[in-house]
Amino acid sequence: MQTYKDKAELIEEIKTRYLLYDQEFNGIKEEEKNLLKPGIDKTPSQNISYQIGWTALLLQWESNEKNGIEVKTPSPEYKWNNLKGLYQSFYDQYSSYSLAEQRKLLQKQMHEIIEWIENLDNKILFEPEQRKWAITPAKWPVWKWIHMNTVAPFKNFRAQLRKWKKEKGTE
Repeated sequence: MQTYKDKAELIEEIKTRYLLYDQEFNGIKEEEKNLLKPGIDKTPSQNISYQIGWTALLLQWESNEKNGIEVKTPSPEYKWNNLKGLYQSFYDQYSSYSLAEQRKLLQKQMHEIIEWIENLDNKILFEPEQRKWAITPAKWPVWKWIHMNTVAPFKNFRAQLRKWKKEKGTE
């Protein structure tokens, strides 16, 4: 897995991968946002809804912990063994938004994540067990949670969008 020497490098990678991911939505028409293609497991709307959902959870976990609220990951309604249900909740929650609205919402959340990273000290960001919500048997530091819910899916889902567009003949 990719690692980062400091928060500036993490932020730069998030910005780069987010912008490349977001650009893949250019040329997808609103009436196509719910179109599922063979061999691709998400529609464009589901693809971005997944991202909005996970980035919202990251921000919520941090906010809740800072406010003394017990964090239940991944969410109070879903356990780790029911991620399919969690994903469906993301699709249900954000599917009524237009693709443009979904893109703006994700953009807003990316700004919030970058601001959050900028305000974290290096110990909290790079050392394991600095946040209760991030304590797992794997002992991931906060940066890894951020990476796994931003950079990694931006890369993977960008490829899915490219494939979706190729299947549609718009690339």
